[in-house]
Parts: sequence; structure tokens; C-alpha cells
Amino acid sequence: MRLVFAGTPQTAVPSLLALLSSAHDVVAVVTRPDARSGRGRTLAPSPVKQVALEHGLDVLTPVSPRDPDFQARLVELDPDCCPVVAYGALVPRAALEVPRVGWVNLHFSLLPAWRGAAPVQRAIMAGDDVTGATTFLLEEGLDTGPVLGTLTETVRPSDTSGILLDRLAHAGAGLLVATMDGIADGSLRAVPQPDDGVSHAPKLTTDEAQVRWGLPAHVVDRHVRGCTPAPGAWTTFRGERVKLGPVGLATAAAGMPSADSGDAPSLTLAPGELHVTKRSVLVGTGSTPVELREVLPPGKKEMAAPDWARGVRITSGERFDG
Repeated sequence: MRLVFAGTPQTAVPSLLALLSSAHDVVAVVTRPDARSGRGRTLAPSPVKQVALEHGLDVLTPVSPRDPDFQARLVELDPDCCPVVAYGALVPRAALEVPRVGWVNLHFSLLPAWRGAAPVQRAIMAGDDVTGATTFLLEEGLDTGPVLGTLTETVRPSDTSGILLDRLAHAGAGLLVATMDGIADGSLRAVPQPDDGVSHAPKLTTDEAQVRWGLPAHVVDRHVRGCTPAPGAWTTFRGERVKLGPVGLATAAAGMPSADSGDAPSLTLAPGELHVTKRSVLVGTGSTPVELREVLPPGKKEMAAPDWARGVRITSGERFDG
């Protein structure tokens, strides 16, 4: 089939590369305009645009897919299908109707669960054991179109949203190619999504990423992992915001009984209260303490929690806010 691929972040790159290596003909790429990034706030092309240019593809960067000039160019390209992965803008009906087959979206959840911009983050934060990816026909509703294919992926206890999304991006690339193959040979038929099991995954805000230390330890753990790497879990200490990497459920290694021993932890800390030893930094939660691992203080590089604690000289009874 003749394809116009739409995508923007690194998450979409494995799918573009897989399609370029497939039997299908990728004739152009649609991506978001260059954006400012880094400390210098310099304009930089999207990861998808970089790969597209390396492969000599025509690149379209409309400010909005509602742009009449973009839609006219899409008609000129005459695609059979527009596969899309994390493009980052809503596609209007006029553009949806251009390709013969339509637009096929690769979404990183098992629809109808976690419709929206942050399915992987929300799945981790909710404590899901299994997630996956879905290909479906794009329509004007938010991730509501009929399903073409799925795959499942186990959520591991140590997964951050970044790690899990990377696995799904690579596995999903194969699913997207298989979906294109199935459409081309007529073996696939789209199936409407069920009415039951719908959940929503709005984009995580910075305010949502604040750690609430009064929650149980396992919820704090899931929250931090779901916010890693973006927008980044954070708390405040002495009035300043401190970013946190994934925490550990405190064990004997941190001066506490192992979680597998069946013994109740011997150390009781109030929510947010800090306890420092030579090798560890523990924080109280609504249940048992968690162990800090990496800390990013304001204006400094990420560092191991014990190094941070020694530098700020934590006193007995000090705590994180929240």
C-alpha cells in the first residue's frame, strides 16, 4: 500500500522504521513543527522528522492538520492509508476521508481501556498487571474507532512509564506492520470497541506529579514510576521543589525487615518524614516507608539519595511536604 505516516516523538520512530522496511511504500511523513527544546531553547526537528529526512522522505509539518494547504498536499500524495503513532494533533474529518482505507492509529493500551494521551502512565499508576497496544481506525472521537489488532504486555514491578512505553513502541511497530499487511491482503476486518471497560487517560500535569506521602507505600511507588521520566515526580523540601526517581519498597537492605519475611517493619515514620542512615534514605508514607534512590535537587544534577542527604544535612524529624 501507499502510505503517509504521521507521528512526532521518539515513541513513533520504531513504527516508521518498521514500515520503511516493509513491503509498503511510505511516500511522506506528517509531523509536528519544529519545537524549542533544551536549555538553549533552540528550535529542533521532531525525532520522526529527523528519521524521515535521513531516508529522503517528503516531510509535512502543518501547524494544524486543518490547514487547507496541508489537506491539498495530502490529496496530491494519494495515500491508500495513513498509519499514525503519537502524532500529537486531532485529525479533522476532511483529512480522515482522504486515504482510501483511512487513518490507522497505534495506541498504547488495550482499548477501550485508557483512551487518551497518557495510557502507559495511567496504567502503571492504577496498578494494572497487563497492558498492551491496539491498532484501530481513527475517527473524530477520542480513541473510539473500531479495532484491527491487539497485543498484550506484562507490566513489570520495576517498570517506569518510559521503560514500558519503549517496549510497547517496539512491539507495537510489528503490530502496525501486521495490520497494514492484513488490510492490504483483505484478511483484517475492523471490530467495534465494546461499551464496557472504558477508561480515560488524560495527559499528566505537573501538579498531578506531586507525591502524596499520606498514601500507602505501594501507591507512592506506582505514582512515581508512572511519572518517570515525564512529567517527573516531585516533592518539596525546605520550601524548594525536589524531583525524585523511582523509589524502593523498604527492605532489610535499608535497615528494615524484608517484605518477604512476614515481619512488620520495625521503623515507623510519619508521612513524608525522613530517616537517614549511611547507606539509605527512607521516607514515611501512609503505610510502610519507601527508600529514595535518585534525587534531582533544584539547579543540580541527579544524585544518589544518600549523597543528597549528606549534602543538605537532614536533621531528625525533617520531612517532605505533601
